[in-house]
Amino acid sequence: MSSTALKDKKLPPQKEKHTVSNFVGGTLKIAGGTVLGATMLVSALIAGGLVGLAMSFRNLPDVRVLKDYVPTETTYIYDVKGTQLASLHDEANREVVPLESISPNLKMSLLAIEDSHFFTHQGINATGIGRALVANVNKGGVSEGGSTITMQLIKNLFLSQKREFTRKLAESVLSIRLEQVFRKEKILEMYMNQVYWGHNNYGAETAAQSYFGKHAADLNLAEGALMAGLIQSPERWSPFVNLKKSQIRQREVLTRLRSLGWITEAQDKEARAYKIKIGKIKTWQRSKLPFVTEAVIDELNQKFGRETVRKGGMRIQTTVDYKFQRDAEELIAGIGKAYGRDFQIALAAVDPRTHYIKAMVGGIDYNKSSFNRATDARRQPGSSFKPFVYYTAFATGKYSPESIVYDTPVRYRDGDGYYAPKNYAGGYSGAITIRQALKMSANIPAVKMGKAVGLDKVIQTCRTLGIRSPLEPVVSLPLGATDLSPMEMAGGFATFAAAGWQSEFPAVGNASQSSTTSIVRVSDSEGNILLDHSPEKGNRKLVLDPWASAQITSAMESVIYGGGGTGKEAAIGRPAAGKTGTTSSERDVWFVGFVPQLSAAIWIGKDNYKPLGKGVSGGTYAAPIWRRFMNQALVGVPEENFQPASKFKRPGTNKSQKDEAVE
Repeated sequence: MSSTALKDKKLPPQKEKHTVSNFVGGTLKIAGGTVLGATMLVSALIAGGLVGLAMSFRNLPDVRVLKDYVPTETTYIYDVKGTQLASLHDEANREVVPLESISPNLKMSLLAIEDSHFFTHQGINATGIGRALVANVNKGGVSEGGSTITMQLIKNLFLSQKREFTRKLAESVLSIRLEQVFRKEKILEMYMNQVYWGHNNYGAETAAQSYFGKHAADLNLAEGALMAGLIQSPERWSPFVNLKKSQIRQREVLTRLRSLGWITEAQDKEARAYKIKIGKIKTWQRSKLPFVTEAVIDELNQKFGRETVRKGGMRIQTTVDYKFQRDAEELIAGIGKAYGRDFQIALAAVDPRTHYIKAMVGGIDYNKSSFNRATDARRQPGSSFKPFVYYTAFATGKYSPESIVYDTPVRYRDGDGYYAPKNYAGGYSGAITIRQALKMSANIPAVKMGKAVGLDKVIQTCRTLGIRSPLEPVVSLPLGATDLSPMEMAGGFATFAAAGWQSEFPAVGNASQSSTTSIVRVSDSEGNILLDHSPEKGNRKLVLDPWASAQITSAMESVIYGGGGTGKEAAIGRPAAGKTGTTSSERDVWFVGFVPQLSAAIWIGKDNYKPLGKGVSGGTYAAPIWRRFMNQALVGVPEENFQPASKFKRPGTNKSQKDEAVE
């Protein structure tokens, strides 16, 4: 039955009888009988006194502010395909819906038990107030409220919950004013979205989802009557606590509906016979993908602020597929268990075509450590940093992978002393190509190239690639003597994979512009778009030189497939490029690599920065993990080749540009 139908329906006369005791110590004296006399007296007082009373409540709030009132709502996070991952809320778990999206069975039941005269009174019900007054006189205090739905809404939104006579007067004044400003249907809608239904569920929609696992629009009469019966004491009569108690209240509501003539005897019997199927408590449920949702929340907080995120009723579509992420988590957990040491492993994966984050595994076991090492840990990348140096060299047009660089002893002034880089395996190789230097991960050529092109330019390349971690132009920077996150590494290499193309996601609020994102789209509860990172928005830009990007990709292919490269354990039987990284004393080991459709970084280390052990390197430990992840991730993904450097123009104006050597 719709609210309009209820409004138009001729309500039967009330049949209740009330016995009243003497008001001891007062001037009013009523002996047993009906409440008619008290009601008439109260009506007269209300009619003649509320104008004067209003003068005594000049500091009461203006109900017109409710025209712009937006109740706090629960924010929901979904994966890229629409699977719900988490819900966010503070004190109020609420999803606001229009009145027409609430079942007539629930509306009818609620009105019957809470305020059957709702569509005939003007905010206050003289009969109800008179009945409450008599009950309160009997008990010598405030025990009954006599509140209408309008008064309950006023109490919830503006006034304290404490039972005081002055508060009831304020409720009456404000309720009359509210009825002058808003239509009945709007008041009922606000009430049904505002009211508390137990277990941190606010509003009919959230409560229906929790108690019955269905939308408020789909509740039948049995479910609507049960929910309506909970309002006066939600936790006490909750079906989650005691289903039998809640069904007692349900039958009271059905009896009331029957006495009002709002349902037939057949409907009454059918509702009483219906077997209620109880849902699950959804309050404070843990996220299905906590590493992902916590990173999403952090990104949202930067863009919109924490209050808006937790109370704004947002709908967030993330870039992550639930199954893809779960498969990655299970892979890392299984490998970590096999190691049986206090190793930690982090994985970050980015799609080069969109710069969407596709997976982030912050550690071996979230339950044991919730720290997200994929996004928040800054560790030295070692030799996996070298591609940023060599790309910077290629972008000058003076060098290519076949340029000669001398792997010979060198010493540089470094502060008050000198710095003499050494190769990981010791010894020197003399004149070698950059391709060879990268393949064998020679340190001295990388340091020489950094000095030749300028460390400030190397840092500029990193900034262009979206790396925001602090970087200093120290001589050892080309060897990864700085702290970066796995996500920064995966995002930077993704731009190489895309031949220099990169997505730029505009800043919102105080957030900085970013080159990777975990969010596709954000809307409010009514479907209005608040943030749109969809590919069709055209946020792709060419940020690197395509020839230089293709050349560094070609050089990194040799790391895996060039014969004897440090990344040979990363071979996956299709075009792939990457770079190993191992820091001094084996504290951090890496493999960062990519195919045209996916870039991924693997980091292994210990949270206490202790060495992993002799022989633990990026090539022997991280590369095999990368291979296993990519083989799993690329099932069903067609093989693609990288774009060749010959497709692009070499930088520089000299068409006969030849490679320069670095001694």
